[in-house]
Amino acid sequence: MAITQQDVAHIAQLAHIALTPEQTAQAEQDFTQILELIHELQDVDTAGIEPLVQPLAVIQDLHLRLRADEPAPTNTTAERDALMSNAPALSDGLFLVPTVIE
Repeated sequence: MAITQQDVAHIAQLAHIALTPEQTAQAEQDFTQILELIHELQDVDTAGIEPLVQPLAVIQDLHLRLRADEPAPTNTTAERDALMSNAPALSDGLFLVPTVIE
């Protein structure tokens, strides 16, 4: 699938960016190469391949540094009140925010 200049113009409009004719031509080539790479990757047979958590684990013995899965200490009411003191609006220990969706 080839990308046309109209496709690039539409993408630029959606992204709210202005492209010069040279940038449009370059973006057209770049998008076409990206789609060609995606088609190549889709043709690769991955049946029986186990997904990797970390791709570098194939190259080297890698141990993930994960934090301990422990609950955070519970804050007291006084600590919560101190943390909420800078809140512009709050109710029952919760931040109040303006409605953005009607």
